[in-house]
Amino acid sequence: MSRSKALQSYILVRLLLAPLMLLTIATIVFLLLRATPGDPADAILGTRAPEAAKAALRSQLGLTNPLWQQYLDYLKDLLSFNLGSSLSSRGLSVWSVIQEYFPATVELSFCSMVVAIVVGVFTGIVSASSSNKFLDVGGRLFGIITYSLPLFWVGMVLQLIFAVNLNWFPLGTRFPVSATTPPNITGLYLIDSLLAGDLGMLLNTIHYLALPSLTLGLLLSGIFERIVRVNLKQTLQADYVEAARARGIAEKHILLNHALKNALIPLITVLGLTFAALLGGAVLTEVTFSWPGLGNRLYEAISLRDYPTVQGVMVFFGIIVVLASIAIDIINAYIDPRIRY
Repeated sequence: MSRSKALQSYILVRLLLAPLMLLTIATIVFLLLRATPGDPADAILGTRAPEAAKAALRSQLGLTNPLWQQYLDYLKDLLSFNLGSSLSSRGLSVWSVIQEYFPATVELSFCSMVVAIVVGVFTGIVSASSSNKFLDVGGRLFGIITYSLPLFWVGMVLQLIFAVNLNWFPLGTRFPVSATTPPNITGLYLIDSLLAGDLGMLLNTIHYLALPSLTLGLLLSGIFERIVRVNLKQTLQADYVEAARARGIAEKHILLNHALKNALIPLITVLGLTFAALLGGAVLTEVTFSWPGLGNRLYEAISLRDYPTVQGVMVFFGIIVVLASIAIDIINAYIDPRIRY
């Protein structure tokens, strides 16, 4: 089979598997919500609400129907892109909730990923190029510590130090309450501030975004540090690198122009897996820092047993993760044809 046909076959298989993965995610979310103890009517209306109101809410959610019928109705709504109406945000559809809160999560996730890649790749390169020396030991410790520390604990400690004691960073919001927010063009304050040409808005956005994104990015950077260090050390021992050294090429050029390019190939795969972890980490970060993103809104919906919002947001996150996974697999297939066999 030619390379182009093998690549097309690989991409087709990945695309055909995507609906199955989404169905699995949607089914797990549906079953976990129904298996959770407690009555959604009590969580939303309160235990002292009239029984008639509770019964009406259960009927609205379809909880009075058999489980199999609830599941079929749920899949039917998903196929028609109907996520329902949010019970904890009266008058808003779940799509409207996603549209309102998701830009803040995107902004936090993107800035955190940039921090994670820059810090992780840099420390990985420094550690691998200083094998068994002080910098290598420091890089390994950095990777282990950042990978193992609980995010919520680090977030609270950094808030106490830099926000409460030193008063360097603000907390609990995305923009100063007393200031005019950027015009709602994309929903991303960084981009909207640039489009508006307002430097003050841009600096305020960066100021409020800095602490949560640095926290999440630093803790995720340990993953990249370990991947880059291990693969770069293996690449530096390859025959073609030794041949480059024998030709008298400077070690700096060997590292950057020869070894690093091949060592970064496995990093692309890890990017897809880290993206999924980033969404989960963003939920914890948003709750810890009271960041007004979709993760924080999901946490509130879970607390209130808001079935439509939880199901809709989780499926939405699942779609993003599946699409990101497919994109990473396709990019890998173009870069490294061995993964198709």
